[in-house]
Amino acid sequence: MATLERGWLNTTQQGIELMKTNIKAPRRALLAGSVQTAVLGIAISLGSAGVQAASSNVSWDDILNDQSTPHDVLGYGIGPKAQRYSPMSAINVDNIEMLTPAWSFSFGDEKQRGQESQALVHDGVIYVTGSYSRIFAIDARTGKQIWSYSARLPDDIRPCCDVVNRGAAIFGDKVFFGTLDAAIVALDKNTGKVVWKQKFGDHSAGYTMTGAPTLVKDQKTGKVLLIHGSSGDEFGVVGKLFARDPDTGEEIWMRPFVEGHMGRLNGKESTPTGDPRAPTWPDDPNTETGKVEAWSHGGGAPWQSASFDVETNTIIIGAGNPAPWNTWERTSPGGNPLDYDNLYTSGQVGVDPSTGEVKWFYQHTPNDAWDFSGNNELVLFEYDDDGKTVKATAHADRNGFFYVVNRENGKFMHAFPFVDNITWATHIDPDTGRPAEVEGQRPPPPKPGEKKGESIEVSPPFLGGKNWNPMAYSQDTGLFYIPANHWKEDYWTEEVTYQKGAAYLGQGFRIRKMYDDHVGILRAMDPVTGETAWEHKEKLPLWAGVLTTKGGLVFTGTGDGYLKAFDAKNGKELWKFQTGSGIISSPITWEMDGEQYIGVASGYGGAVPLWGGDMADLTKPVPQGGSFWAFKLPKWANK
Repeated sequence: MATLERGWLNTTQQGIELMKTNIKAPRRALLAGSVQTAVLGIAISLGSAGVQAASSNVSWDDILNDQSTPHDVLGYGIGPKAQRYSPMSAINVDNIEMLTPAWSFSFGDEKQRGQESQALVHDGVIYVTGSYSRIFAIDARTGKQIWSYSARLPDDIRPCCDVVNRGAAIFGDKVFFGTLDAAIVALDKNTGKVVWKQKFGDHSAGYTMTGAPTLVKDQKTGKVLLIHGSSGDEFGVVGKLFARDPDTGEEIWMRPFVEGHMGRLNGKESTPTGDPRAPTWPDDPNTETGKVEAWSHGGGAPWQSASFDVETNTIIIGAGNPAPWNTWERTSPGGNPLDYDNLYTSGQVGVDPSTGEVKWFYQHTPNDAWDFSGNNELVLFEYDDDGKTVKATAHADRNGFFYVVNRENGKFMHAFPFVDNITWATHIDPDTGRPAEVEGQRPPPPKPGEKKGESIEVSPPFLGGKNWNPMAYSQDTGLFYIPANHWKEDYWTEEVTYQKGAAYLGQGFRIRKMYDDHVGILRAMDPVTGETAWEHKEKLPLWAGVLTTKGGLVFTGTGDGYLKAFDAKNGKELWKFQTGSGIISSPITWEMDGEQYIGVASGYGGAVPLWGGDMADLTKPVPQGGSFWAFKLPKWANK
């Protein structure tokens, strides 16, 4: 398998071209026997471990109550609100120092890189996805493999940001996950055999899937739907959100996230997204369509997982960055980018599960010139505002601002910085919810006769104040625990023309350090006041998710391989364990046989070592890997 070199990428354009050629399915021709069978997309079992009895089916009520039923972890985010909070307290601030490994499981073979998965747990079985579109079912008591499945990937997949997979979904007797060749697969959760597989896009054009699917129940029809998005903004796809029948995989509706593109409902065209004239995208009189090239390949991909507001019957999900990155390619010649918001990109969307229609939209970064995107997790929570309960979404955007939005109607409530030294905007206007941009912080276009624009320094960089890695909310402290980073970048525009399967950016960059003593910064923040309760610094970037528990603990992983536990009230580091490779996944906790377990995947990779500039150099010593670790208290500690 060709390896991914690190540290020498100066522009994203160069980097994605390297990704195209270097990230391929490993050497299938050299594999034989049962291993070859696995790579061809067939489940395999290992000896007696594969004889485990069939477990019970997963109901919607099970998924709805995921947060309050510690014996299972059934969804990405641990419940439809995606708070990543557990009511378990057997492991707590008083005994965490005694936490020890129960077992570890190796993902095996040569695909040891980029493990960003959040595992699921049901009836004593762990379901965890791995890089290169793999999934494993593991006995939660022993760590023995029950079955595994590896998708057969073509050589021309186009993942922009490593071969990661962030997790699965489970419902009925099936487990679901997406693949890098733009497909979603349903497997029998007891055997790993394929029940159905649906292709949703042309992978050679850049469509792919890295996020975990989500299950929702349409409160109008009573139907349970499988919701998933697409990835590929960096290759000029049009981002789309899909609803499927979980039993058959049949598409029920599709909603594009670029204004003016047509949706589908029950196999037929339904309605365009927003205004069919797409006034927030500029016209081009030189084309028959009346739209610039960018509109046809406009991005907006919802590549992260959705949350679900049961009370309002609303799917809430983020929409990705517009394409290309070059803001001037999405603006009429000589015009002002602020005149073209490029809806419905770089914001959060409320979607009707019955029809796929957009119910509301709030945009974090109008005409996004920095690849701030905005589709990482939306956490649902409630807070008191002068005696009135506000039902809100919380979102820590890559642009450096933490947003609170009314989830009933999409109305902006307030926002504040959660990282230092934001340069592109001074604040978010409290009345309009729009950023107050700093003049000169949009990379200028190339001068006449030149192919490259003047370089400027911007913070946060495109990797964000926080990226995909999900934060957690504690119902006990009322704080959000945000895995953030302090860094900056040199940014410049470049000429760009759409070509199928090629990088569609029009900008280059180099990530640089902001401080000498740290890059990663874990912050505990009050979502109402914006005050920081405590912070913890890490030398390497933080790229792992966060978990918090009623035991007063906050868990996250570090780039240099540690799973760490902190006191949720004051941030004191209470415990750590070295897993052997960098952690870029999301930890979970569950109860089994009267004991509380903590679990996390280990295996470095993701976007930082690929695109990180100075960060790639900083993280070069981190070994790659692929494993899942389970921890619990020793028996004597419970007496």
